[in-house]
Amino acid sequence: MENEQLEEKIIKKDSPYATPIAIVIVGIMLSSAVFFGLRNPSKETPLQKAQSQVSALEEAVLPSKGVVLPASWGNLGVQLVDSGAIDADKFKAIYEQRGAFTDEYKNLLLGDNNGKIKITRENSGYYLNLFWALGLANKNSILDTGEMVDPKYGGAGNFASTGGWTIAKGKPMDHYSKHAFITLTLEQQALVDKVSRGIYRPCCGNSVHFPDCNHGMAMLGLLELMASQGASEQDMWKTALVVNSYWFPDTYLTIATYMKDKGIEWKNVNPQEMLGANYSSGQGFANIAAQVTKPASSQSAGGCGVDTGGAHANDSAPAPKQQSGCGI
Repeated sequence: MENEQLEEKIIKKDSPYATPIAIVIVGIMLSSAVFFGLRNPSKETPLQKAQSQVSALEEAVLPSKGVVLPASWGNLGVQLVDSGAIDADKFKAIYEQRGAFTDEYKNLLLGDNNGKIKITRENSGYYLNLFWALGLANKNSILDTGEMVDPKYGGAGNFASTGGWTIAKGKPMDHYSKHAFITLTLEQQALVDKVSRGIYRPCCGNSVHFPDCNHGMAMLGLLELMASQGASEQDMWKTALVVNSYWFPDTYLTIATYMKDKGIEWKNVNPQEMLGANYSSGQGFANIAAQVTKPASSQSAGGCGVDTGGAHANDSAPAPKQQSGCGI
């Protein structure tokens, strides 16, 4: 009754604006009802809920804004080019063919004053190649005396991480553990040795201490860089998980789903545990994946050849990279 009296006061029958005003009021009421109905989480379909959960999980594992790492790149690109470990023309050509050699990429390769490394969904493949060159060419005892040179494997030159590096001047082995880009103290080397033995990748069953593929060699380079700049062991584990996640997005989204099903949010996982053989090795991940409904991702894991991933100049999202074996 009160509502009717209120309406009569607002809209009088003899008013020339009565009908238009009534239409506007009804329209607002209907729009509000539709809007709040659509926004009501309780009315979401199962598919909408699942998509929302995957989107939130992907943001947790692969932050769209990227992650700043505890290491600066400086002029290492210049050093890699000057030494011949990277042939700048070949390297640029890979990206220029796709219109993807951005100013950021140019500065990382040829600039002198690059600051803290910020890895993103878009540039993770580019950093993979830079770190690969660094890990391959930097002088380190892990390459000189570790599994890579064990005679039973036929020599260090027979692996994807060495033979697959086709964008150096000369042969890849001309640069294998040859250049002193980074010199570590005994304590720093011991830290790299320890952490490298605990980081696995799903493309194979070996740790970073046996960097037989590009991802392993790249991670070795990153570990050396972080150690040389004073990163703590915990920082190194945490960073390695971040970087591995960008390099193997589907893998770590699946692992994150597995952990979430166990009631553990991704931000609360133990990085060292996630990087271990039980989760991140080829066999370990296969065991995890068998227990999980694989989430849909906007990205897929890269292969073990020279990575050409990265957004085209006119694309709003990075081009997907397909899973392949440890070779080009």
